[in-house]
Order: sequence, then structure tokens, then C-alpha cells
Amino acid sequence: MDLKDLRSEIDVIDRQIVELFEKRMDVASQVADYKISVGKKVFDKEREDEKLKAVKALAHSDFNRTGVEELFSQLMSMSRKLQYQKLSEKGASGNLPFIQKDSIDKKNSRVCFQGAAGSYSEEAMKKFFGKDVNSTAVETFRDAMALLEEGSVDYAVLPIENSTAGIVSEIYDLLAEYEHYIVGEQIIEIKHCLLGVPGAKLEDIKTVFAHPQALMQSAKFLSDNSSIQQIGMKNNAFAAEKVAKEKDKSQAAIAGAGAADVYGLEIIKEGINQADSNSTRFIIVTNQKVFLKDAKKISICMEIPHEAGSLYHIMSHFIYNNLNMTKIESRPIEDRNWEYRFFIDFDGNLGDSAVKNALRGLREEAKMLRILGNY
Repeated sequence: MDLKDLRSEIDVIDRQIVELFEKRMDVASQVADYKISVGKKVFDKEREDEKLKAVKALAHSDFNRTGVEELFSQLMSMSRKLQYQKLSEKGASGNLPFIQKDSIDKKNSRVCFQGAAGSYSEEAMKKFFGKDVNSTAVETFRDAMALLEEGSVDYAVLPIENSTAGIVSEIYDLLAEYEHYIVGEQIIEIKHCLLGVPGAKLEDIKTVFAHPQALMQSAKFLSDNSSIQQIGMKNNAFAAEKVAKEKDKSQAAIAGAGAADVYGLEIIKEGINQADSNSTRFIIVTNQKVFLKDAKKISICMEIPHEAGSLYHIMSHFIYNNLNMTKIESRPIEDRNWEYRFFIDFDGNLGDSAVKNALRGLREEAKMLRILGNY
């Protein structure tokens, strides 16, 4: 047989595969009807494992056995998606334990931020809540989460990601630890300045204080001035405060121009972060399970089975429900070597049927799933 004949034979086989696929999906639809009638869960791992073992045994080579396992894993995954859709159509998608709100009462809210006056966190808070917000500054991110947990504040403003330095990993870990929820976000443009006491010049500076991310974002400037010792601080505003208090011309801080006004410092050099476009995304967190009716982004956290293909199959829930996944991050799970917790952002609203359908499938197939917020 020549290539043309071989391709014609493949075309015939492919038509048969499509016919059998549609027949299988029709039976899967009937399975869904049965499960709806008796209240049975869609995902039956024991049954699927048995099925994979059986079909692999029908293949005649190691290569084909691997291919058959992948093929039938996909077929069963597609069958599940069809069944989840039918459950949703029948009104069996369930209600999520979140209360929809029209808006946040920004005027009467109590808000905390990590850092001190003049910090980027304070700037983000005032931009989101207004300059007259009732606010409290805390020393650490964990302190902010603790105030939320005890009800001393209504909201916390926390940095979660910088456009050049990446994620703030501690925030992700705290979101997994605490039962708090994201209800908003605020993006602030970052323009680092080298701040010193009045009269100080660049050649006077021997030590610079800043948050580790600010040091990273200003790496080129600091490399060009390699004689300057770098010391990390919990917040850039704390660094500015320290330089102002100690009045040492050999010390400087990296912070925003606002910190210079607050602490009476002078800007020695402006815009020392190497990226022209540098922004930090802050999240607004509360201890209430609420979301705004016009929310457009959902954040979730999940743990999945530690086995081949798990993440691949989980991701298919976004594809089949036509949901745009915008971000995925992983963080190690404490006391479980080489296992990871995944944080995913995707477009949608908790009131959308496609979102409910995807979350239902994710909840059944993940080891753990938490909705971190809709904002």
C-alpha cells in the first residue's frame, strides 16, 4: 500500500472512532441521568482505575498500553465533564456558601495594612478605600491576618505580586492557613527612590535599608554602587523611619517619594528600580464569605493527588467550561516533601453556571479545594 492508501484507511478508522466516541458520550449522558436520580457522585476513582487496568490489558505492546491508558483517561475525563454539565442543567450544581454584596462600605470600614506611614501598602489602601479611611498599621503580614481573625478590623490590604520581582510567597501561605477571603485588588505603580537625611549625597551612602523585594527591584542600581551594604527590612517605610531617626548621612532607604515627605528625608536619586514599568498588586482581604455582584476574577487554592497526570486532568475543567485561567502558582506543602499546593486565578463570577460547573468538578477530583475569593 502506498501513503495515499494508508491515509485513506486511517480516515475510515477515524470515522469509526468518532461514531464510537459519540455513542460512548450518549451512554455517559444516560449514566448522568441515573446518577442525578439517585444522588450519586460523578467521580468514581475506584471504577476508573479498574477500567484503565482492563483496557490496558487488551493492548499488545508497552507503547500501546501507555497510549491506551492516556486515551481512556481522556475519554473518562470527557464523560465526567458531560455529566457535570447535565447536573448543572438539571439544577443540581448546588449553591456556593458565599453571600453576594452590591458594594463594600468603604467609608465605615476598619482597615489594616502592613508597614508604616508612607509605605506603598498605605498608598494602596488609601487609593482603594479613600484618604480618610479608618486605618491601623501592623508590623507583619501575619499580624494583619490575626487582626482579621479576631474581628478587630474589617479588611486587610496585602501585597501579593510585583510585576518584576514576582509573588510575595508569604501571602500565599497565609491565604492557605487562614479562612480569609479576597474581595478586591488594587494595583500601585512602584517608583523607588534612594532617600537620605537632608544634605546626604550618593557618595556618602555606605548602607541601604529596604524590603528584600525592593532590593531585588533595584538590583542594577545597587550593582553599579556595589560598595553600598544592603540590609533587608520588613517594609520600606520602616527603612525610611529608621534612617530618619538615626540621622546618619551614611545610611539611606529605598522607598517611595511619599515616605520622604512623611519622615523628612531627601530624595538622593529617583526611579532606581531598573524596570520602567513596575507595579505591585495588592489584595483586599476580609474574614467574611462575600463577593461583589460585578466581581470578575476568582482565586482558588487546591491540593491534587500526587500522581502522573493529576494537574493535566484538573486543568481540563477550565477548558470544558470555557473559562480563562490567568495565573497559576505552586507552594510547597509543609511536612509533605515534594508535594505542592496550587493557587489559580481565572475569569468569572461565582454566580455563573460555568463557574459552578467547573468548581463542582474540581471539588470532586481534587484532594482539597478552597475558594479564596471573587473580586
